[in-house]
Amino acid sequence: FNRLCMLVSGRGPGVLLVSLFTSSFLPTAPAQAQIIHAGQACVVKEDNISERVYTIREGDTLVLQCLVTGHPRPQVRWTKTAGSASDKFQETSVLNETLRIEKIQRLQGGRYYCKAENGVGVPAIKSIRVDVQYLDEPVLTVHQTISDVRGSFYQEKTVFLRCTVNSNPPARFIWKRGAETLSHSQDNGVDIYEPLYTQGETKVLKLKNLRPQDYASYTCQVSVRNVCSIPDKSITFQLTNTTAPPALKLSVNETLVVNPGDNITMQCSLTGGDPQPEVVWSHSPGPMPPNSLVQGGNLTIWRIRVEDSGYYNCTAINNVGNPAKKTVNLLVRSMKNATFQITPDVIKESETIQLGQDLKLSCHVDAVPQEKVVYSWYKNGKPARFSDRLLITRNDPELPPVTCSLEIIDLRFSDYGTYLCVATFQGAPIPDLSVEVNISSETVPPTISVPKGQSTITVREGSRAELQCEVRGKPKPPIIWSRVDKETPMPSGTMTTETYDGKLRLESVSREMSGTYKCQTARYNGFNIRPREALVQLNVQFPPVVEPAFQDVRQGVGRSVTLRCTMLKGSPMKVATSVWRFNGTLLAQPPAEQQDYSELKVDSVSRETSGNYECSISNDVGVSACLFQVSAKAYSPEFYYDTPNPTLSQKQSKNYSYILQWTQKEPDAVDPILKYRLEVRQLAQRSTIQTFIPVQKMEKGLLLEHILPNLKVPQSYEVRLTPITSFGAGDMAARIIRYMEPISYPNPTDNTCRFEDEKICGFVQDKMDNFDWTRQNALTQNPKRTVNTGPPTDISGTPEGYYMFIEASRPRVTGDKARLISPLYNITAKYYCVSFYYHMYGKHIGSLNLLVRVRNKRAIDTQVWSLSGNRGNMWQQAHVPINPPGPFQIIFEGVRGTSYEGDIAIDDVTLKKGDCPRKPIGPNKAVALPGNGVPALHSPCLCGPLTFFLYVLLR
Repeated sequence: FNRLCMLVSGRGPGVLLVSLFTSSFLPTAPAQAQIIHAGQACVVKEDNISERVYTIREGDTLVLQCLVTGHPRPQVRWTKTAGSASDKFQETSVLNETLRIEKIQRLQGGRYYCKAENGVGVPAIKSIRVDVQYLDEPVLTVHQTISDVRGSFYQEKTVFLRCTVNSNPPARFIWKRGAETLSHSQDNGVDIYEPLYTQGETKVLKLKNLRPQDYASYTCQVSVRNVCSIPDKSITFQLTNTTAPPALKLSVNETLVVNPGDNITMQCSLTGGDPQPEVVWSHSPGPMPPNSLVQGGNLTIWRIRVEDSGYYNCTAINNVGNPAKKTVNLLVRSMKNATFQITPDVIKESETIQLGQDLKLSCHVDAVPQEKVVYSWYKNGKPARFSDRLLITRNDPELPPVTCSLEIIDLRFSDYGTYLCVATFQGAPIPDLSVEVNISSETVPPTISVPKGQSTITVREGSRAELQCEVRGKPKPPIIWSRVDKETPMPSGTMTTETYDGKLRLESVSREMSGTYKCQTARYNGFNIRPREALVQLNVQFPPVVEPAFQDVRQGVGRSVTLRCTMLKGSPMKVATSVWRFNGTLLAQPPAEQQDYSELKVDSVSRETSGNYECSISNDVGVSACLFQVSAKAYSPEFYYDTPNPTLSQKQSKNYSYILQWTQKEPDAVDPILKYRLEVRQLAQRSTIQTFIPVQKMEKGLLLEHILPNLKVPQSYEVRLTPITSFGAGDMAARIIRYMEPISYPNPTDNTCRFEDEKICGFVQDKMDNFDWTRQNALTQNPKRTVNTGPPTDISGTPEGYYMFIEASRPRVTGDKARLISPLYNITAKYYCVSFYYHMYGKHIGSLNLLVRVRNKRAIDTQVWSLSGNRGNMWQQAHVPINPPGPFQIIFEGVRGTSYEGDIAIDDVTLKKGDCPRKPIGPNKAVALPGNGVPALHSPCLCGPLTFFLYVLLR
């Protein structure tokens, strides 16, 4: 289906807009993506890192760009995995074609994924590994072993100098004694090795049976071979006959008990160590208190507080041996939370106080230090008289540690009274704590219940709620509240909440607080028996949550449409009322009979019934609304961004034309599109040129094309395109058109490309392949390159001559492809001959393919020649005739073989008009390289459609 129409229109004096409008079917194109990197990248040459690995120095700026094609225009999302160990995306993502990370850190290395999707086919996902390079400062430590040798009157001393560093890539270590570089087994007294099970990279210099000449200055130098311009780093240690690890002593005991408000000083003194150790104080848990001061080895704390308790560590380090460490457990005296328990006769499993049975009264305080608390018991204000029936016990295994109990054997009426437990720190200025217990016939265990009408509490979200449980008994214990139906904390953040009046007060309740709450009696400050429990239900009412919040509804004129507003959540979960409005005006609507939604039918969409419909749903707590925009307007067009060579220059003037292409989004959703309104405005100007583009028929996937002529070089323009139906104007789409130098169509000549210039005759690397071709000569070859593959020189045999080749070494894998694409050639003849030299030497050679790409609305690649396998250490020439039907490019595709001895090279590429030579090529066309025998004839594969009718002559 094709059509062509001419439209001539004028707007303003002297303005004539002439345009060509065509259309053709183009199915929607799935997304394709390719990652390119910019920013501050660096590459390790000997690793031959391809474009899929981005090597960057720590602290530099990472820039990754995801180039996408596809129609409609794909949306781009960046995600990252932590590395090869994880296949899961992180939750965070970047929705942008360009990913930029300032001052990248080592933990930000890993694999980054670009995901492009446009709803057509499967999303395109490309990845690139970001390798962050760094070199930390090395750390040098010294260790010594001394062993007695029986039967001899001497001691053998062995010293280990351990050098550790964190780096990427792995660091190289160099040990020096003074200015002398040491090597492994240099003499009987020196050994260099890498230990097992060490963190980071480590090299150990072992000095066996220490000799006088071993007392010297030792330097550990680490290097990552200047990768990313990271300089070498080093550390030096002076080994002497007095070198020794640090030793410490403390001026206080390892456990120090002080009173609140005291000023204390702890002195940490060095008793050994060469070189001079560094002394550091630390505190755990938490940082050093703000009221502390460290001066040398002395730590002073003024007006010490209870929260200053903890472990204080004094550490001395000089990188010789192990650090010396002394710890002080600092305890600040304190007492709080005095509680009591009444335990009826345990043997008789009683839960009440009864005469003739045993009774235990327990007293406990939380104290530091706990074991120093002294408890005293009083009865009716006088010290309790201990006897065979009145016993004092401490550290009852059935009670919390350091709890004091008063046991009454065979309770009698005379034992009734008021008992007082007093907790004291003897000799310390800490106030005593006491707790009182009354024992009488009225002392009864607790009961708990929920007041009538309070078992279910219903409140609105954001208001205050009060849950209540009533406790009877003497004494009344505290009430502990917790949640029953959810394993979540209480609103206070803890799993339980304690109240003394039985009321749980909740401020500004939310819907998440709904559920069942349990109240139960505590087992302290009351009877130590099975807790009594009750339940209270809290219902938090909240307004409805509806969908859709907004919906764009499109329908053709005269057709009906049904609008539905659905209640997803709410308390109560029932539609009480629903009100429909059209453009703010109330509509007559019968009451909703449905439980969770409300519907409205628009019988006929027209200009009069198009507009905003709002449905307000209430559940007697609040109101939420769905908004519908009903219209017969057409959706916006979707510009096609992948037009090949959209810019057309006009040689006789400074004007250019632009090919604008688009498809129509959902054309069948509304009435047929009659025409498009096109508005063109030069940026920075206000005036707009408007014209109309008629349309005879519109179908989904139809690619429309319009040429914009007489645009000024190099100005940019804003283009607005609006579809128009019988209903009127639809949604407008806009884009910016920027002038780009059009791709020239050079005429093929008989000139030969020898790749001697960095511009390589206009050839470019394909961004959609796996890796790149490399330009080099004998002088720029990597000295560590793989032997037994690749040419030593170009076809001329001179070391200065350049050629193009593919490197098969790491990280390349079998089947990886590298493509080199020529400039675009215009058609000036019917037949052409492509001649070139190739070098395919090595036992793992893959394939070399020649393809022809014909440019039309789309690029079509056709393979016209292919050769595989080892062809000897020589340059050989191929002639390939082609017959392209339009502007074309030639593509050299190198395919990596099964292993690293598979380098392929090309040189002296010529494109000539006319047929290829039919007579045999002279012997000079096959160039044997040193060390190889006579070149042999080979028969490559002929590929491609019959329209090309190709043959190849080889020597």
